[in-house]
Amino acid sequence: MSISTTGLHHVTAIGGNPQRNADFYLRTLGLRLVKTTVNFDDTGTYHLYYGDAEGRPGTLMTFFPWDGVEDGRHGAGQATTTAFSVPANSIGWWQQHLAAAGVPTSRITNSDEEDRLAFRDPDGLGIALVAHPQGDPRDPWDTALVPGEHAVRGLHSVTMTVAQEAATAEMLVDDLGLRFRHQDGNRLRFAAGDGGPGALVDVQVEPSAPRGVVAGGTVHHVAWRVPDDAAQRAWHDELEDKGYDVTDILDRQYFHSIYFREPGGVLQEIATDEPGFGVDEPLLELGRALKLPPWLEPDREQIRASLPALELPAENNPELAESR
Repeated sequence: MSISTTGLHHVTAIGGNPQRNADFYLRTLGLRLVKTTVNFDDTGTYHLYYGDAEGRPGTLMTFFPWDGVEDGRHGAGQATTTAFSVPANSIGWWQQHLAAAGVPTSRITNSDEEDRLAFRDPDGLGIALVAHPQGDPRDPWDTALVPGEHAVRGLHSVTMTVAQEAATAEMLVDDLGLRFRHQDGNRLRFAAGDGGPGALVDVQVEPSAPRGVVAGGTVHHVAWRVPDDAAQRAWHDELEDKGYDVTDILDRQYFHSIYFREPGGVLQEIATDEPGFGVDEPLLELGRALKLPPWLEPDREQIRASLPALELPAENNPELAESR
């Protein structure tokens, strides 16, 4: 490939009750809700975007939350863990914070000398907090419940579980431009860009794992960064020439997207950094109001009536967060 990604753009998962989802990711994990919109393909479902203060690419975790959704099954052909980056001296604080919230955790140090705290969100989604030894210079979202000195800096990595590694590894290197870093048992690490937090993917090889089923508590897709439309178009054409079944370029309002499946079955997205979340509301008001793309605005009243109520905690309001 003539184009390489610089790292993760976002991870999108399927959740259950929207209010429970918002409470956990805003209050327990201390992220900011940077956009409240709908699934453009199913307008009776929210699409909630969590990230840093501005929703920068590489900090984003997004959800389609369906109340009463059936549970998925974790397994091969899925991204099975989404990891966030936190400061090196904060894992102990997070362990106590999550325990107080009733969230069981397990703590390990891996071969990359990363201190790692693993747990599950209320719908069973695999989450980890990772203190990377080289640190993370990204600015945090600072709230009263999760102060900036301990707060999440953005995505750290994703773990993709596959039955066989060869074709997936080839795709990551040849088609996304990542570099093979090393292997630790049945885990292979690959890096994009500078190889720091937000630019890592682990491939977990589990030949006997059942095939994953995408539903509640599972990841829907993993998105990688591309700087602009021109680079995305070139990438689309190169992937198509190599035989991938690539979607047309889709307008997601805050970025443009193409999708394809890697050989192990995990749905991949390549998303533009532009135009960003400030395109339809000011920075201080991100996430507060339901935002719809122009083609859905004529149906606003019907769409709003079909959605459950969603109350945002004060921590999502910058003025209150800064005056704590």
